[in-house]
Amino acid sequence: MDINYDYYRIFYYVATYKSFSKAASILASNQPNISRFMNNLENQLGCRLFVRSNHGIYLTPEGEKLYSHVKIAYEQFKAAELELVNDRSLKSGVITISVSDTALHGHLLPILSTFHSAYPGIRLHILNHSTPQAIQALKNRLIDFAVVTTPMDVQLPLKETYLKSFQEILIGSPHYSFLKETPHHLSELVGYPFICLGKDTRTYEFYTGFFLKHGLLLKPDIEVATTNQMMPMVKNNLGIGFIPECFALSSIKSGEVFSIPLIEQVPRRSICLVENTSRHLSIAANALKQMILSPDIKSCRITDNGLQNGS
Repeated sequence: MDINYDYYRIFYYVATYKSFSKAASILASNQPNISRFMNNLENQLGCRLFVRSNHGIYLTPEGEKLYSHVKIAYEQFKAAELELVNDRSLKSGVITISVSDTALHGHLLPILSTFHSAYPGIRLHILNHSTPQAIQALKNRLIDFAVVTTPMDVQLPLKETYLKSFQEILIGSPHYSFLKETPHHLSELVGYPFICLGKDTRTYEFYTGFFLKHGLLLKPDIEVATTNQMMPMVKNNLGIGFIPECFALSSIKSGEVFSIPLIEQVPRRSICLVENTSRHLSIAANALKQMILSPDIKSCRITDNGLQNGS
């Protein structure tokens, strides 16, 4: 049955207000047009929907049945319209992103703070993923985008955008203070217990390659799940380990840990935004993405004692 669905919208207002004239006023039309449209709807459905009398109109049993369905549908349409209006004005929405520890603490936290202050109605779902986990989530279209660290293997339709670089250093607790006096070759240190992120991370892959480049095998004594677990391990004399420099600055200053000088230079790594270009971002997710990519947003420096603003 080919029915003009605008008739149902008109029917909704006539049935709600039980008045052709009120419906005409709301719809910026006139009563003869509204009456004609409702006659057309009744003819197409093959039944009477209204009983017209000198005292007004009321719905027939068939009209009541139709109204029970049209009312639900129309109110759903209105709710959807309101959601879209709120989305456009960034008053509502949900954003789901994957973030590694280093990316979160080394760059993203102040941006999330700024975004949340500007758009408190938008809900943020932050997933703590390693780079491989984030890439897989993007491929499976489970997240809007990811902010993670290199190295990474990104192929179309995935796309990475550089945000900032960072340097990692080798640190130890005062238990290993004798190592801070002079620079060491990496080969001199392989006999000491190493703490490293687990085998399912790009950090493990990165340091495996770094050790192999110098003819050595990486054999960590302790593997941890997140970068945040590294510092407590080092402070408690469980070993030495590589950590982003900004994470260690305050602890180095306080004397809780110290930097172990290396003759071999650890290559700098990068924090990148990765997205699936085959997926269209919501208005809210795109707004956060643009804020992250904006050159006007200050980067940050995170220490193990908290957030510090920086350039």
